Amino acid sequence: MSRLLALLPAMGGWPRRGPAVQGPFALPDLPPLAADEVHVWRIGLARAPSELPLLRQVLGIDELARADRFHFPKHRDQFIAGRGLMRVVLGCYLQCPPSELRFTYNLYGKPALVEAGTLRFNLAHSHGLAVCAVTRGREVGIDVERIRSQVSSDGIAERHFSARELATLRSLPAEQREEAFFHCWTRKEAYLKATGRGLSVGLDTFDVTVAPDEAAQLLEVRGQPEEAERWSLRRLDVPPGYVAAIVAEGSEWRLWCGDWP
Repeated sequence: MSRLLALLPAMGGWPRRGPAVQGPFALPDLPPLAADEVHVWRIGLARAPSELPLLRQVLGIDELARADRFHFPKHRDQFIAGRGLMRVVLGCYLQCPPSELRFTYNLYGKPALVEAGTLRFNLAHSHGLAVCAVTRGREVGIDVERIRSQVSSDGIAERHFSARELATLRSLPAEQREEAFFHCWTRKEAYLKATGRGLSVGLDTFDVTVAPDEAAQLLEVRGQPEEAERWSLRRLDVPPGYVAAIVAEGSEWRLWCGDWP
């Protein structure tokens, strides 16, 4: 049975703002989250059937309503797993029962924790894989996509990428363009999520690196020359068939990645 069963309030295993309890309901050993670190958890969303009812228990009323609006059970279950496990992850860092976490949302839908001090987070998911970023005192954005030929070939780049990005994409060998498209897309999405403005900002108003063998970087934000220095963009290691990127404020931070059980 999954270790998740030891993490949920129904099992009695959550301490109240104190050290992790000992014994069968102990919290997982998380690495310390220093102020100059960003932690990223890779989370598989295909969970055991026994876990889903427990994960539903930690969701808020609004999250349950969203889950129940999904037409297909697979999509509903993956939403429950993603949001529920995000709560479990954040609860572990905050030493708080995941069901007690409260969220607020800005005008563009970016979530933040209520009464969480300096802790910041961001979540993204695609086709059964979620990535959750956690840090302190700096805004963060993350994105992941499964590589899909239909998406990369239906004209999205021509409609949404900048002229600079599109020129780079077209200059690459044909066998690299599909992966490059998704690197560009995830880097742009991660930046927009970090700023908290989402798609209210045109995707063609800023440039990121595109080529798969090129370091992830925010190159330019037109009209805001300071932005490229304010943020750091990095590529994430994810399973084959996916690409992912993370953006966080500042440049002097270390990235740690792990797989959630």
